[in-house]
Amino acid sequence: MRRALLVTAAVATLSVVLAAGLVWAAFSGVGPAESDGAALATAIDDRTPTLTAAAVVFTNVGNTAAMAVLACVVGIVLAVRGHRADGVWLIATMATASGVFTLVKRVLDRPRPPEAVRLVEVGNESLPSGHATMSAAVVGALLVLAWPHLHGVWRALVPLAGVLWIGGIGATRIYLGVHWFSDVVAGWATGFAWLAVCTGVLLWWRSRQARVAA
Repeated sequence: MRRALLVTAAVATLSVVLAAGLVWAAFSGVGPAESDGAALATAIDDRTPTLTAAAVVFTNVGNTAAMAVLACVVGIVLAVRGHRADGVWLIATMATASGVFTLVKRVLDRPRPPEAVRLVEVGNESLPSGHATMSAAVVGALLVLAWPHLHGVWRALVPLAGVLWIGGIGATRIYLGVHWFSDVVAGWATGFAWLAVCTGVLLWWRSRQARVAA
């Protein structure tokens, strides 16, 4: 367990550094931000009524509120079934991830793409993408809890489904013209970094409980 804690701490540290770097790059207009204009132009060129309708549904199903509800429902079910610590951890991971991206948004106050290219209404700052952050944190947290119970082909299929969901949600934000490409990349990095931090806390708690029980 100690080795797992050390590895998780190292991963969390590197993830936070990477996320901070990508947020800074997006805000400064370097790195992934250099592809912002091209990514938005490609999204606009690829728009069709069918794709737009699908993107709107998908982005709404995977929005920050939906991810919060999902985490709360699963967390409550876990608690009721006797896995209180896991349920509390899941809800706390979601809530604190929301707080992190909201704080960064307000501090940096990066403008979104021009209103003329947006296909849906949005009302807050652009960096990082809340959809990308929350999908990475919540879906990732669900995978962390589910992993010990997955076997065989499910250990490939479930993570793949999670990656496709997280990637698809981020892609809809660019397609709909409400986020820059670098906002989404920074959001993914922020969500996964915070997930790594929270996973370290979960492992520490389990280790502590195991010592107490012994």
